Amino acid sequence: MQAIMDLSNRKLLFIQEFLKINSEKTIAHLEMVLKHEVETNPVDELTAFTIEELEARVKQSEKDFLDGKFKTTKELLRKYE
Repeated sequence: MQAIMDLSNRKLLFIQEFLKINSEKTIAHLEMVLKHEVETNPVDELTAFTIEELEARVKQSEKDFLDGKFKTTKELLRKYE
């Protein structure tokens, strides 16, 4: 997969992968994640980041990872069970 994809292509790829899911439990988890995101980040409040903001977030994320400040996928999914 190419390193940088525009949002439309990412959405399409996500939908294609979503359609392959046969697990009721997995779909329920994804529904909860989507519902949580929609409730906490209304569409009209979302704005694009500048390159500088994205670079700062990447640097902070890398630092957090090295400092052990992260959660595993299992830990995140437990939050939505």
